[in-house]
Amino acid sequence: MAFLSETLARVKPSPTIAVTTKAQELKAAGRDVIGLGAGEPDFDTPENIREAAKRAIDAGKTRYTAVDGIPELKKAICAKFERENGLRYAPHQITVGTGGKQILYNALMATCNPGDEVIIPAPYWVSYPDMVLLAGGTPVPVVAGIETDFKLTPAQLEAAITPKTKWFIFNSPSNPTGAGYTRAELRALCDVLLRHPQVWILSDDMYEHLVFDDFEFTTPAQIEPALYDRTLTCNGVSKSYAMTGWRIGYAGGPVALIKAMGTIQSQSTSNPCSVSQYAALEALTGPQDFLAPNRKLFEGRRDLVVAMLNAAEGVTCPKPEGAFYVYPDISGCIGKTSAGGAKIANDEDFATALLEETGVAVVFGAAFGLSPNFRVSYATSNAVLEEACKRIQAFCAGLK
Repeated sequence: MAFLSETLARVKPSPTIAVTTKAQELKAAGRDVIGLGAGEPDFDTPENIREAAKRAIDAGKTRYTAVDGIPELKKAICAKFERENGLRYAPHQITVGTGGKQILYNALMATCNPGDEVIIPAPYWVSYPDMVLLAGGTPVPVVAGIETDFKLTPAQLEAAITPKTKWFIFNSPSNPTGAGYTRAELRALCDVLLRHPQVWILSDDMYEHLVFDDFEFTTPAQIEPALYDRTLTCNGVSKSYAMTGWRIGYAGGPVALIKAMGTIQSQSTSNPCSVSQYAALEALTGPQDFLAPNRKLFEGRRDLVVAMLNAAEGVTCPKPEGAFYVYPDISGCIGKTSAGGAKIANDEDFATALLEETGVAVVFGAAFGLSPNFRVSYATSNAVLEEACKRIQAFCAGLK
């Protein structure tokens, strides 16, 4: 339509949301569908957090707040960063937004000019490149494949940096692969960034608490204090605290950047939901004892899914360090025909045929910038995961 903006033509709707919506529609129509597309925990927000929200409502905390967060929440975020990451921020270095997505969007909108390049390791979260495009920048995907466990090497980062590079987006553990960078691997990337003072670092730490085995989470400004003044350390309560729908994300960074992000927010959404902010305050300051059992639960689900997918013909599924995703390679399935007669030329064909023939909804790899793969979110029960993996095994066995 002629009245729509040229900006809109540069972006596409989120494929992960599209898959989840399609699965819900099929379920509503009576189909037996297992949705493995949504990236959200399957358990309720902890009771103490829910109760804090109810208290906030009863106390009349339902009016406008400061644009980028209530003082109490900013103070709690400062304490969290120091306690868990060894990072010292003052409250005026903190911003609170409507979910982690708004935090990233505000940062890019506040800083990107036409021609500015943003390095994004691929596979990437589907929204990164489109947010860069919306902000007028140029996404520069750098493929980190299965041969490096989906992790960017220092040589790749070095080669991707140009005089036009403004940001490097770093996400560990990663959506969609679950890959986590060890302290040594992150140290090596930081060494590259030290040589290029024009490059800022946007660290998306949303899956910080969802790490398995003996993996130790670290974040760039923690590893290299010299990068502190050009790093935006982003996080939120969505994943760790099962608060996806509450929509609270936050970040710590240099004052000028935080102020600029606040300006963008003041002319878009204004403050995040007041009640959600008081719930997030309780999440960060209340009991943290449920995090370890939840982590153990996800670790068991990961092991189940990895084992069962590796038993499927033509599928190779690496074992990730964190988050609640796996990103199996399906090279052995490409070029075949499904039992239902579908030609599998690429991973989108695979995901489409899998949904139509077995009722299992996954997100195809091209959406994340690396094919031929698909993403499974294992944030659901063992029984559901087992059934889904059996169907995937049967589907792959039926490929000819």
